[in-house]
Amino acid sequence: MASEQRKQSTMVENKLLDIRNLETWFPVKRGILSRTVGHVKAVDGVSLVIGKGETLGLVGESGCGKTTLGRSLLGLERIHGGEIFFDGTNLHGLTGNVLRDVRRRMQMVFQDPLSSLNPRMSVLDSVTEGMKAFQLSNARECDEKGLSLLKEVGLSGDALFRYPHEFSGGQCQRISIARALSMRPDFIVCDEAVSALDVSVQAQVVNLLIDLQEKYGQSYLFISHDLSVVSHIADHIAVMYLGKVVEYGSVSAIIHTPLHPYTQALIDAVPVPGKQGKKRVIKGETPSPMSPPSGCPFHPRCPEAETICKSQVPELKSLSGCLVSCHLRH
Repeated sequence: MASEQRKQSTMVENKLLDIRNLETWFPVKRGILSRTVGHVKAVDGVSLVIGKGETLGLVGESGCGKTTLGRSLLGLERIHGGEIFFDGTNLHGLTGNVLRDVRRRMQMVFQDPLSSLNPRMSVLDSVTEGMKAFQLSNARECDEKGLSLLKEVGLSGDALFRYPHEFSGGQCQRISIARALSMRPDFIVCDEAVSALDVSVQAQVVNLLIDLQEKYGQSYLFISHDLSVVSHIADHIAVMYLGKVVEYGSVSAIIHTPLHPYTQALIDAVPVPGKQGKKRVIKGETPSPMSPPSGCPFHPRCPEAETICKSQVPELKSLSGCLVSCHLRH
């Protein structure tokens, strides 16, 4: 297992983020004394690498641990185990100015654009709040930078003194992107950043993110359940199921030659105009992350499952230039 994770690290050059066996578990407490009776293993032993200037797409069903992984990287969730290296620095135990600088360099664009903005703050205050808190410039320069960023994301100057409720969802997401960029980050987590938007607006925001990446060179973790959107923006794709990565590879490999049955079913679920044919259907509900099934976590829903799948956990192994966790792929 460890050797395959090292192979994955070599697949990405100029590493910015190196995630090693990350675990984020939430305790389950019961009884009068609130004793811990178990853990919800939202992220369970994930190892990933994101290169400088690269976009990693993270896909999977709702509840698979995608958002928890993104929040864990930014320190918004306390990790249970594993290590996170950012630009060569282990994030565990950082304090003082070093932690402050890392927090500035890692930002997030949240799923709900309206609720992620303070309704009592004007757009200008929202965009410049971080710059002023970190004293990146004086007040006047911060305001000028805020206006410049709003223009870059496609909003006019008259938006400066308006409030979030006066804008559409797409416009609020553009404001959120401008706010994230104001900190001059090297890494941005985009958590379902376009899922709440209309299809036409989705394309505009995705193209905006691509243009801004080309200009500023930041890296993205682009979290989504929509493979068609991810394939447009990502360089590599990681597929998560029940807290684990079950397949990882280039966009071309994942989209055109998926290896894991779960990945194949996700791709079949993407509607393609004019395309007909037999599609794989995932039956049943996702098992509870508090008590995952033995062996391969996907075996209760897998149409190809065999006896070995029920008893042995498959390793993430290299195959055809990808990493796949499946007993049936050799």
